[in-house]
Amino acid sequence: MILGIPKRTLIILAVLAGIGLIYVLGMDKKASVSATGGGSPGCRVTVTADVLNVRSAPDPNAQIVGKFNQNAEAAAEPVVQNGWRKLAENKWAKTEFLKPVDGTNCG
Repeated sequence: MILGIPKRTLIILAVLAGIGLIYVLGMDKKASVSATGGGSPGCRVTVTADVLNVRSAPDPNAQIVGKFNQNAEAAAEPVVQNGWRKLAENKWAKTEFLKPVDGTNCG
């Protein structure tokens, strides 16, 4: 007995506390998924070019803000404009060098 509480009761309380913690963490994850577009997977793309420039706008003369190597996988948005896919705010790449990952929702 610890603090007047039988060992068996302490074990049961510890297990219940662990289950509660797992439940709370799982609920937090579900909230994040629903906040980013529900239960369906978001858009993800694979780069097919050797090196792909990411630009600040859907324009070949826009500033380069990043690069991806071939076979890199990245999150994207289902927004396509004039042959450019929006990857994130102020990040665009040519759709001809991006292949949507199977099972994702790229629109």
